Amino acid sequence: MNRQAQSVVMFLVGAALLHAGLSGLYLRYVKAGLQPLLLASGAVLVLTALMTLWYERRKRHAREEEHGHAHREPRISWLLVLPLFALILVAPPALGSYSAVRTGTALQKPYAYEALPKSDPLPLSVVDYAGRAVYDHGRSIAGRRLSITGFVALDRGGAPYLVRMALNCCAADAQPVKIALTGHVPPVLEPDTWLEVTGSYTARQTRDPVNNGPIPYLDVTEAKPVPTPHDPYDETWNQ
Repeated sequence: MNRQAQSVVMFLVGAALLHAGLSGLYLRYVKAGLQPLLLASGAVLVLTALMTLWYERRKRHAREEEHGHAHREPRISWLLVLPLFALILVAPPALGSYSAVRTGTALQKPYAYEALPKSDPLPLSVVDYAGRAVYDHGRSIAGRRLSITGFVALDRGGAPYLVRMALNCCAADAQPVKIALTGHVPPVLEPDTWLEVTGSYTARQTRDPVNNGPIPYLDVTEAKPVPTPHDPYDETWNQ
């Protein structure tokens, strides 16, 4: 490819980054905190591409005046832009139950526990509830009515989990944190359905059949389907 074609590809890459950063599509790839860097990278690529195009057009015009013609490169090289259009037009689904049941729970012991508000029900993330239930033995949440949102995963025996994929940097390193459900669990649950579950802490625990990691239970009193959240990943580890 000549410099002009390379500049067009660079422009499209930058435009794809800007589109992903502004539309929220980037949340399917990286954590929310990387949005400013993503937008800055896209802007730099777009600006560099435009400056290169302007410079190359001037050079090409000067060559045509001097030699009377310009060389053209094979058009097949433009097929390189097709993956960019796929990035813009096709959003990959967030990791779900298929990955969750094949990967062991990645629950980590928190460094500290933040003070909780007095709201009722108390909204908690899957990661926060699991950490407090396993490593703090429920001291800060016992006796509270809790509200937790996640997607459904069923193990090979049909046992239901409420799951959130937690990530450190990007979707490639996302790992599941699981809560086992007991109590008034809906009789029919479809994997990857997002639920807002209301319930209370129970000291009961089980072990993940994949890596033997600890999985706490939640005593469910109510469960209702909810839309997939704007950011389907849990970034509690990055806070």
